[in-house]
Amino acid sequence: MIDSLPLLTAAFAAGLLGSAHCLGMCAGLSGLFAAGASVASLRSQLPLALAYNAGRVASYAVLGLVVATFGGAMVEAVPRLAAPVRLLSGAMIIVVGLQVAFGWRLLAAVERGGAVVWQRIAPLAKGLIPAESVGKAAALGLVWGWLPCGLVYSALLIAATTASALDGATVMIAFGAGTMPAMVLSGLSASKLSAFMNRNRLTAGLLIVLLGIATLAMPVSGLFNQSGHKHHMSSLQNPAVAPASPASFLRTTRKQHY
Repeated sequence: MIDSLPLLTAAFAAGLLGSAHCLGMCAGLSGLFAAGASVASLRSQLPLALAYNAGRVASYAVLGLVVATFGGAMVEAVPRLAAPVRLLSGAMIIVVGLQVAFGWRLLAAVERGGAVVWQRIAPLAKGLIPAESVGKAAALGLVWGWLPCGLVYSALLIAATTASALDGATVMIAFGAGTMPAMVLSGLSASKLSAFMNRNRLTAGLLIVLLGIATLAMPVSGLFNQSGHKHHMSSLQNPAVAPASPASFLRTTRKQHY
């Protein structure tokens, strides 16, 4: 779990700081809860919003489990992939930071692939709108979690690099938890929250990039330390490589003199 801490931090930060993007895609749907319930009070809206977002995060967790299981199978089949996968996790965090900072769609091709899956899943949502109960709201969230989204796919790539089903699901839960404040509050203070996120997205994105660079530095320094340790051990185990002692050097010098 210690090794996964930078990934969890990056995933949560990406969800929290990329919330302006989430508001643009999903806040309108969250607003349907109030219309469906026909009750304007926060007490009536909140359970539906929480249920919807819990379902959405549950979908993220399932996706994280699947991609991390696949990543783990690849590393198990080819152990040499372990080190490159650790480097890839740092690179993915940097990608997330750049997307948050500059709004770049670096994974547009992956989004197009996800759109094909979404076309098959989207019809399931029609019978769940309006979400008039907690159960329907949670089910709607489960469906909506499959909506094609570059930010989600970036977090999934981070989850895949954990090569552990449990860690992959946890990374996506952290990402989903980061998006929760904006999504739950959508319709209440969404416009103010979105404006705040947009004003600070450059700083937030660059902070995520720095976290990615730090994550990259850990496996790189580990590789150098491991290489130095192996060289030291080989010199100790191979007498031909070991340096000569002062006494043996003097004996050799005397023999050459006579």
